[in-house]
Amino acid sequence: MQNTSQAASNRFLSGPILPPLIRFALPLMLSLFLQAFYGGVDLAVVGQYSPTGSVSAVATGSQVMYAITSLITGLTMGVTVLLGKSMGADDPKTAGQVVAGQIRLFTVMAVLLTVIMLLFTPQIAYLLHVPEEALSETIHYIRICSAGIIFIAAYNGISGIFRGIGNSRSPFLFVSIACFINVVLDLLFVGIFDMDASGAALATVIAQAVSVVFSIGYIYKHPLPFSIAQQWHEKGNAVRKILKIGSPIALQDFLTTLSFLIITGIINTLGVVASAGVGISEKLFVFLSIVPMSFMSALSTFVAQNMGAGNLKRAEKATFLAQGISACFCILIFFMTFFGGSILASIFNHDAEVLTAAALYLKGCSFEYLILPFTCCFLGYFNGREHTAFVMIQGLLSAFLVRIPLSSYLSSLPETTMTLISLAVPLSALASLVMCVSYFLWLRHKDNTRIPLP
Repeated sequence: MQNTSQAASNRFLSGPILPPLIRFALPLMLSLFLQAFYGGVDLAVVGQYSPTGSVSAVATGSQVMYAITSLITGLTMGVTVLLGKSMGADDPKTAGQVVAGQIRLFTVMAVLLTVIMLLFTPQIAYLLHVPEEALSETIHYIRICSAGIIFIAAYNGISGIFRGIGNSRSPFLFVSIACFINVVLDLLFVGIFDMDASGAALATVIAQAVSVVFSIGYIYKHPLPFSIAQQWHEKGNAVRKILKIGSPIALQDFLTTLSFLIITGIINTLGVVASAGVGISEKLFVFLSIVPMSFMSALSTFVAQNMGAGNLKRAEKATFLAQGISACFCILIFFMTFFGGSILASIFNHDAEVLTAAALYLKGCSFEYLILPFTCCFLGYFNGREHTAFVMIQGLLSAFLVRIPLSSYLSSLPETTMTLISLAVPLSALASLVMCVSYFLWLRHKDNTRIPLP
């Protein structure tokens, strides 16, 4: 493990940029695909075996759980960046302190989130205006998934450690196991036992638990390239550093997801068909945005290691290369969502009204995919440079000053359509891109670099 991680670090710091960046990003893409599949299979199986109310319950409930997960993954990014810098600076002592701090922080966080979610699930469902036909199942789905928050924290924490040391293959293995188990249990609980949304939630929790147990055993047999036990009782400020870097990302991700939940609440007032259609569209986004999202994560590690080694120009060049590759893929995604939304949505449901609603919403959202490659890669660059406060600010401004007000206004117009409402999504993405470009140019000027834009 140590030799592999050190080799990955060396490839990040010298030589050609594109080959090691792609080699690191590919397992991340596969992991994100399996994570998307892992979450999407719940909706797909429920869509095939259960009524529309159950589809709405899983769509809304999974959005709520994604908001909780975003808090954890945001803090995980702080761990990844700190470990990346430690690996780039060849500082195993600090790396061990970071992981020891992460374990303490994530344990407390998981317990608090579990208690809060179990107590206040009904209130959350009412605030989201969940349709009456889906209310009971939505509450059951959220509560069952909330019981597994400890496994969500453990899985994401372990995966963040491996990404920080330059190993993106092990997280892929962990999510592969979870995905396989989830598919089997979904078919069993929903398809055979007719447990509907509750069965999908139970399958998710069990799959996460098994994956975490396997990953802990994997670490035991393949030790990390630094000691955690030796640093466990050290008086350091690892938790504070994780919070300093990760909190802005966690808050930004959470509030951005919250903005989509608010939009879901707005859409829910239009009925169970609209609710299911938008839920399917949001689930498709997780699949369709895999390439830029994986490069965002890859760049966070790549840039962090190069900043630790003092290679600013190399970090910038990697960002531009990742943007170019991501843009090529996302142009194809644009045409798929603009012209073939109903075909994509049919993966999750067979109801004609739901497919029409999803296709109309996807048509307006399709323009976001022309913007996403550039925004995601810039955000990965800023994360790697520890400018996470800006990442948070731009996310909050685009969500709460553009996406939510526009969605509310467009949904209130007489004879509004799903396509018209969905235009709030690409417009908020455009606002994010303008802020990212402006901030990048400001940073470049501040650094006195003269690397020409490609």
